[in-house]
Amino acid sequence: MKFTPLNLGLPKAALSAPVTGQVPAGQTLHVGVTLKISDATWKKLGHGRSTSQGADGLARQLGVSDDELQKINAYLAKAHIQAKPSKTRTSLTFDVQAGVAGRLLQTSFVTHKLNGRSFFTPDPAHMPVVPTQIAGYVLAVTGLDSYSVAPRAKAGAPAALSSSAPARVTDCGRFPPRAATSRKVAAAYGYDRLWQQGWHGENMTVNLVEMDGYDPRDIATYNTCTGSHIALSNVNLGATAPPPGGEATLDIEMLAGLAPAVRIVNYQEDPALLNTGSGSDSWLAFNNALQRIIDDNADRPRPGSAVSISLGGAEGFMSQATMQAVDQNLRILTEAEHMTVFVATGDCGAYGDRMYGPLDVSFPSTSSWAVAVGGTRMQFGAAGTRPQEVVWSDRSNLSKCENQWGSGGGLSKVFTKPGYQAGPGVANQYSTGARQVPDVSAAAIDLPVFYRGQWAGFGGTSAATPIWAAGMVLMNQGMLTRRQAYWYGPDTFYHVIGQGGTNAPYNDVVAGNNLYYPATAGYDLSTGLGTPNALNLFNILLNSPV
Repeated sequence: MKFTPLNLGLPKAALSAPVTGQVPAGQTLHVGVTLKISDATWKKLGHGRSTSQGADGLARQLGVSDDELQKINAYLAKAHIQAKPSKTRTSLTFDVQAGVAGRLLQTSFVTHKLNGRSFFTPDPAHMPVVPTQIAGYVLAVTGLDSYSVAPRAKAGAPAALSSSAPARVTDCGRFPPRAATSRKVAAAYGYDRLWQQGWHGENMTVNLVEMDGYDPRDIATYNTCTGSHIALSNVNLGATAPPPGGEATLDIEMLAGLAPAVRIVNYQEDPALLNTGSGSDSWLAFNNALQRIIDDNADRPRPGSAVSISLGGAEGFMSQATMQAVDQNLRILTEAEHMTVFVATGDCGAYGDRMYGPLDVSFPSTSSWAVAVGGTRMQFGAAGTRPQEVVWSDRSNLSKCENQWGSGGGLSKVFTKPGYQAGPGVANQYSTGARQVPDVSAAAIDLPVFYRGQWAGFGGTSAATPIWAAGMVLMNQGMLTRRQAYWYGPDTFYHVIGQGGTNAPYNDVVAGNNLYYPATAGYDLSTGLGTPNALNLFNILLNSPV
């Protein structure tokens, strides 16, 4: 039998790092296998605008054949491994002991230490191999190493909005002038103009991917204060729900305040995988959540849906296999299920690794299938005037980023610039031919959130991301009502450039920087194309040919 090396996409520095020991044979590895989708299959899928029927059935046409799946399962069965395939047959997951996996893949597993960080990989002298007859079906394998650093939530720590910030449930409207309340944000971005048309998110869905849970009492209070009546449901990927935290609370409340009738499906990652201490297991939990969204929508597609993701990790600390696995699921959500996936760019400015110095960006915002969202600070003036916006950033403490340095942005070291990324400012002095983030931006600081029984000011690109997701489903609701069709995918946001005449689709942010890249006219690497001008954007898309 012929064998082919399995490429895990590990950097040379990781494989050449000093070996510090052996992984115990009895240690459980949580493995994910991403299966290739042929170029011919991808070409069958459309782009741009979809009908009111959505992408019914398209996701089920992607996966491997029965014969191909049988070959893979037969190989795994030699080690008594029973893999669980996704409904779309585009991925498999299974648990296996390290000793069993080593015998099957003709390797062993060793621990390394590099720059103070410990992780394991297959033995660099004997990298894993698989039979050549099934190697062609495999795009990526995760879980055979722990090199990738775990994704982190993007929410900045909650802070008092003022020294006399409201703490009582009944103080719904008592916020300082600088607070970017849902009503102020809706007015600034034109969401209130869509509300006036009768569009509040009815029958529309936003899917969330969360590492933490929330307290329903906090959400109920926020809904009461904002007049929201969202339909909120949870999908637990593990045996239990994760404990309450600030990230899920922020995401849900941003959606509730701006799309007050929307359906929110909250995919809560498996705490058992999150708590192993392995970054690779955390990424597997994240990708399992994406796969579950894919599977659920293959059964019951919801036209015009969006996905909001406020998680990510520095590209420089991730394996290629991990990024390939996630990237393919983002592509399936976009091209096969016709959703728009919004992803936060991070809250450490141009320094995604959280240390001031080397430039880095946050994955999965750098995926070509994500709409990367940066952050701004609203500066409110006289009543009735639109607030000015500047890049959200903070230089007060550069020793280590704790989600306070500002809008993530910069150049990918992994992904090339997609063809759709074009327009004034996209070709700039920093351009290298790499994917540039963010694509767009929105308010990211001083946003009132009801959390742990009191009001606090939250921030981060994780607030800006659901703000954009809310706007997208409002616009899609309007387009489905008017034309029985809707737009989806990151290319949509570049497609509208130059249309609308003086009725621009974005508010261009031209002041500030993200500690390295300045805001400029047109596109820039701190706020992208700008913040929503939703009514103009809606009208352009409504009247735009595919």
